[in-house]
Amino acid sequence: MKQKIRFEKNIKDGVLTILESSEVDPGVVLLLHEEEYSLEEMTQASKEGVEVFLSLLRRRSFFPARDMAVKLFDGSVAFLKDEAEEKLIIEYNDIEAFPGEEEFVLEDDDVELDALLEEDGDTKEDEMKEIDSEDDTPRFTPEDTSEHEN
Repeated sequence: MKQKIRFEKNIKDGVLTILESSEVDPGVVLLLHEEEYSLEEMTQASKEGVEVFLSLLRRRSFFPARDMAVKLFDGSVAFLKDEAEEKLIIEYNDIEAFPGEEEFVLEDDDVELDALLEEDGDTKEDEMKEIDSEDDTPRFTPEDTSEHEN
């Protein structure tokens, strides 16, 4: 799943807002969550190292996986130091959590879909009649006393 984490500084109020968005369909990004932090505390935590930063970043309602959290730390250190910069977007794809894994690519030779879909003969009404040659019309006789008779 592709995610975008946006950091926004409100220097006047001393607030750092982190907005988590996710791609729910190709090309459709939806805001999932928003958290506010003390800008001063987060800036200080980024100077003290990844562990301190993660302990402050992670909350009950926003708890990114370690590899994502480390990427947020690495991407935000320079942003938090630079007072002029107000917005930062860090993109994360959860495929990054599996280093060394190849992205699956279906090659044309793997599946002979065209061969499976080829017609093997006439697909006219005659074939359809062969498949369903029996008459399925329900028949009732006077001796039939079932409730479905009427």
